[in-house]
Amino acid sequence: MDYRKTPQTLSVILGGGRGSRLYPLTKERAKPAVPLGGKYRLIDVPISNCLNSGLNHIYVLTQFQSASLHRHVKDAYKFDRFSKGFVEILAAEQTPDSEQWYQGTADAVRRNLMHFGRDWNEMLILSGDQLYRMDFQQLLAQHRRTGADVSIAVLPVQAEDASRMGVVQVDKTGRVIGFQEKPKPDKLKGLETSAALFKEFSIEPGNRPYLASMGIYVYNKEALDEQLSHTSAVDFGKDVFPKSLESYRVQAFLFDGYWDDIGTVRSFHEANLQMASPCPPFHFHSDSGIVYTNVRTLPPTGVGKLTTENSLITEGCRVGDATLKNCVLGIRSIVGNNVRLSRAMMMGADYFESMEQTKQNRELGRPNIGIGDNVIIEDAIIDKNVRIGSDVIIRNPESVDPVETDMYAVRDGIICLVKNAIIPSGTRIGR
Repeated sequence: MDYRKTPQTLSVILGGGRGSRLYPLTKERAKPAVPLGGKYRLIDVPISNCLNSGLNHIYVLTQFQSASLHRHVKDAYKFDRFSKGFVEILAAEQTPDSEQWYQGTADAVRRNLMHFGRDWNEMLILSGDQLYRMDFQQLLAQHRRTGADVSIAVLPVQAEDASRMGVVQVDKTGRVIGFQEKPKPDKLKGLETSAALFKEFSIEPGNRPYLASMGIYVYNKEALDEQLSHTSAVDFGKDVFPKSLESYRVQAFLFDGYWDDIGTVRSFHEANLQMASPCPPFHFHSDSGIVYTNVRTLPPTGVGKLTTENSLITEGCRVGDATLKNCVLGIRSIVGNNVRLSRAMMMGADYFESMEQTKQNRELGRPNIGIGDNVIIEDAIIDKNVRIGSDVIIRNPESVDPVETDMYAVRDGIICLVKNAIIPSGTRIGR
């Protein structure tokens, strides 16, 4: 397809709010900046989906603890002057008209309309913290073919999932005729989708008769301008989209691939460990395109007598005599001797320590960055630049009270060691 002949589409990625359900991983960073799969960031997924779909006019709207997100986007996505493509950060700002920060997703887009210019007629609105792969050209092609003013990407789900998501009701043509936000189980009757529509999209629904919003929208410029300019609605999912059904043609685009909104620490932990499985549900490299990220010049990983099962080890790591079972080691991860890691995600480090720094560590009585000798860690997320001494045991989080300390927190049964934490030698967390 010659993308140059298609209507001008702006891609707008919402940088997210506090990401409180992923705390403490979001203690010092925005949710889209959380490391993923050892070497990526969550924001890389929607940006890469855009680029692989031939869309290279991309804005990322940010507000909360966005310094590391800005730095990553700036370093990772640079275009030459001939491509006319860009990935541009638009941070929340105070203006003479408003001294408030963004009040929601719709408010964020409304307050940046003046920065988007006039040379566009469709806006693709995406979340910055979801894990999936989609060809947006298919979504846009259906949007244009059906003459829709608004389109929404939806996913077939079971009843128990539908009750915690926004559910759309569609007619036999796929036009959206109703929407309910997190309907209770007794309110699901009548929201089922016809078998004929599933067949049209070559989807076998099984026990997934409901269509849930993925938080992915396409708006024609006129419809978006009217809805944002004439109302004070602050959120797309709760306010703007439901109102769209009253005045516009709204079409559902059915998607049946892997998708995860990574809403909790446990779902984040599981999503990362699944990437290390023999048949991962999500691939960073596929025929549909790769997931892009910041290109680093790091040395090859070095290992000692390593026993590993279903694990990912990225570049720049140094691993001694260790056993890894279902683990992810991020860039520059250091692991000592006689170490056993099981169901652990190690985000790695932002830098290598010099000999002078390791000497200073000894003088201060603190461990080097990484994991020392004789360590056992199970069911954990180890954030960046964590220092773990020798003879440490971290496991069985179910036996740990869900308290929060300066060094770690337990969330959803997962022990999270916070960024820059220092775990002294001999520490015991759990049994």
